[in-house]
Amino acid sequence: MSKQDEKTRARKLKRESFWRITVRRFLRSKLGMVGLAIAIAMLLVGFFAPIIANDRPIVCRFQGEIFAPGVVELFDRVPIVGWLVSQSYPFDQATFDFHRDYPRQKEDGDWALMPPIPYHPLATTSEVLEKPSAKHWLGTDQVGRDLASRMIYGARISMLVGFVSMSVATVIGLILGSLAGYFGGWVDVIISRFIEVVICFPVFFLILLLIAVLDEPSIWLVMAVIGAVSWTNIARYIRGEFIRLRDSEFAMAAKALGAGHGRIIFRHLLPNSLAPVFVTVTFGIASAIIAEAALSWLGVGVRPPAPSWGNILQQAYGNMQTTPHMLFPPCVAIFFAVLSYNLIGDTLRDAVDPRVSKS
Repeated sequence: MSKQDEKTRARKLKRESFWRITVRRFLRSKLGMVGLAIAIAMLLVGFFAPIIANDRPIVCRFQGEIFAPGVVELFDRVPIVGWLVSQSYPFDQATFDFHRDYPRQKEDGDWALMPPIPYHPLATTSEVLEKPSAKHWLGTDQVGRDLASRMIYGARISMLVGFVSMSVATVIGLILGSLAGYFGGWVDVIISRFIEVVICFPVFFLILLLIAVLDEPSIWLVMAVIGAVSWTNIARYIRGEFIRLRDSEFAMAAKALGAGHGRIIFRHLLPNSLAPVFVTVTFGIASAIIAEAALSWLGVGVRPPAPSWGNILQQAYGNMQTTPHMLFPPCVAIFFAVLSYNLIGDTLRDAVDPRVSKS
């Protein structure tokens, strides 16, 4: 390589931002990409659950009208998008009882495109504790509910718990860590002691304690409680980064130009302190999935009949001798979900480490 080529390459590397280098390093990791592929697949399965497993058609023609109950259910809870879908033809048509009306009142030319798994996770049948078959891919549970359908909707809940709880934890950790690291002094002392007090308690038992003293737990309460006790590592990392950066040249220059505390914190210090937070949040999502499964197993998390990998596992344990087929799907799902985010976290940790040179 000539000196000119070396200079060109050096200028190119110098122009690259930290985040571009991080992304390039991440994309070069085979294990990281495997973890990302598994995580994306689970997210897609959870999001598209209403058109993958449902007893209502994705789209159908009934008495000359086009209906799309599965599509409406898919976007029903998405802000703005759900409203737009419900206001546009054919999704704004009146809903009808498909199982009651369609077989009796259908006309020539009517048709229905059903999901691959034509069972709702809450729908019961007379086929109790059936083993896996072409009709029920993973079998059925004690009350005849399709296990594959419940596993798919359980993925939606597990992913939701992981992301929402860690969003709560991230907000709390960023606020407290930023205040402690930026202002120092008595603010740092109070927040640091509070962090140490929270760390002293085992997280899982603290979650159990909070849920026990609150009202009947809902899925949103479980997510809030998990997030409320999972912020300490984020706060510690942000505090350390702020202590390192608050006297840096760019922070001092902003202060000299008259920037207020809020602008310095959110515009200058926080964007340069987020690298370790992303790693912590990734591992935290895996921990939140395990916590939700454990809570549901103990009966204080997601309550039946709502599907959750934890309560499916708990129900399978009660029938392990007669129907062992129920035990494997939730175990495998939890294993791969946790594995995927741990692989992503490990790869991110190496990618943001300046001591690891893979350029």
